[in-house]
Amino acid sequence: MVKRLREVDPNLLANLQKYLDPEFYAYAEEELEKFWQLCMTDIDRRAVHTDREGQPRLIKYDRFGNDISEIWVNEGYKQTVKETYETGIVGYVHKPIPALGRVGNYVYSYAQGYLLSQVEPGFYCPVTLTMATAYVLEHFADEPIKAKYLPHVISTGEVELYEGATFLTERQGGSDVGANEVRAVLCGDHYEIYGEKYFASNAGMCGVAMVLARIDGSEPGTKGLSLFLVPWRNDDGTLNGIHIRRLKDKLGVRAVPSAEVVFEGAKAYLIGDAKKGFYYMMEALNLSRVCNAVASIGIMKRALEEAKQYGANRKAFGQWLTSYPMVKETLANLTARQEVQTSACFELISFFDRVMRTPDQASEQEKAWNRLLIALLKMRTAEEAIAFAHEAIEMHGGNGYIEDFVTPRLLRDAQVLTVWEGTANILGLEVLRLIRKYRIHETFIQTISEQLATLPAGIRAFAKPVESGLHELIQSLKQLHGQPEDVQTYHAKKIANRLCDLYLSVIALKEAEENERKQIIARLFLQHIWGGDLFDKEMLSVHYFAVVMNETKEVEV
Repeated sequence: MVKRLREVDPNLLANLQKYLDPEFYAYAEEELEKFWQLCMTDIDRRAVHTDREGQPRLIKYDRFGNDISEIWVNEGYKQTVKETYETGIVGYVHKPIPALGRVGNYVYSYAQGYLLSQVEPGFYCPVTLTMATAYVLEHFADEPIKAKYLPHVISTGEVELYEGATFLTERQGGSDVGANEVRAVLCGDHYEIYGEKYFASNAGMCGVAMVLARIDGSEPGTKGLSLFLVPWRNDDGTLNGIHIRRLKDKLGVRAVPSAEVVFEGAKAYLIGDAKKGFYYMMEALNLSRVCNAVASIGIMKRALEEAKQYGANRKAFGQWLTSYPMVKETLANLTARQEVQTSACFELISFFDRVMRTPDQASEQEKAWNRLLIALLKMRTAEEAIAFAHEAIEMHGGNGYIEDFVTPRLLRDAQVLTVWEGTANILGLEVLRLIRKYRIHETFIQTISEQLATLPAGIRAFAKPVESGLHELIQSLKQLHGQPEDVQTYHAKKIANRLCDLYLSVIALKEAEENERKQIIARLFLQHIWGGDLFDKEMLSVHYFAVVMNETKEVEV
């Protein structure tokens, strides 16, 4: 019997209440409950099969030896695809929700993604790519292209679904997108694409792909890249000059087919301004980075729940695991970290929703703030997903290492999240660029200082380590200013991590105003981030374990 979402994750619903109006929240709570039940039963069972026995396979040739480059996926995976897209996880960001008579938003979509990622983060990758494709089409494509393809990309069952894909990576470039060599040749009213994409996820399953390519004669580097929509198949069902060399044999997220894709004159349509291709793809990348953070907090939640359930039902030396102080500390600490980072993500998503859906109404500084928070939370949550999966395995002991349990898959699936959409080093450099170009650190320092200053006296009493951390950041940035390039890039990730520490700490402190339990969550979180004495006199995680685990509402602090 699956528990109701309200019992398992009141923190999620509390966040949605902050950012959705009452009518939308009532709809979202009901629909998310249905999706939660589906995720934790049928989709979860299918995910196990896909990971173990039903992984995607490349059917390279037909019986006559023709290259058909088809991807086989199992029937359960196909059903998960159908059921998930029909919830509107992509579509209702761009079209009205029938029950409400108005367009949805990213807050609701990412809540759906958070639930899906707890059982099938591999499939959330194609969902992410379809979201990015829909965004690019709606905001940057010419009207004829948008009219022809967008209804299929945002389908909820009324027309044929075209899943999306975004193909950036090339063998010689990797993160250095400016080194890309895939060519685009003008042929009348369209282009033809030639070359290879080396890590193309959702290959063979997508109906359309967004492909970065260089029009012959364009300047080198990222400024010479244009963005194209490439249908996977022609109108007659034949491959559109596309071949799959091989599927990647990946450590995790095995549900998504990732391939080496070769274009041999694939028919393509230019998206928007030929000189803005890299800009368009970076906007899509910002969206994908938020999806990455959402997948991370989803894995964190599943790992935490698995650890809690195992600890509560496993005896060692005659006692339940959760009766031991060190186990209590681990579970309470994980709970605090997961709740604070989930709240931080949804605060970001609310801001992201406004900036990304109405970009013309957002200032350059607001867009820079959006990019900053995306970089910080993508970087931190990805690392935390791995840490949580590790802790869940350790809680299970030897069982945690056995594939009969979900814990090994959580760790395998989590590992890619530090790599997808930019490693920590790449994100550190993104933060450095924002500091240089927009002086975003000044906005950050002012914002954090103001939020600390407005905390009630009782809450601010816990904030001294945060204030000290802010002071250290200010001094470090002063020292870094004017230093040689190597010195600045060396410190980029360190600075980004400190910015994230401060942002998350303030999230925890603001939520501490809500009730006594959230105050304990904040104190545990601050202790985790800023450290404490070797001898812990308070032992909050032990004394308030039942409260933190939502086993009782009574608390005295």
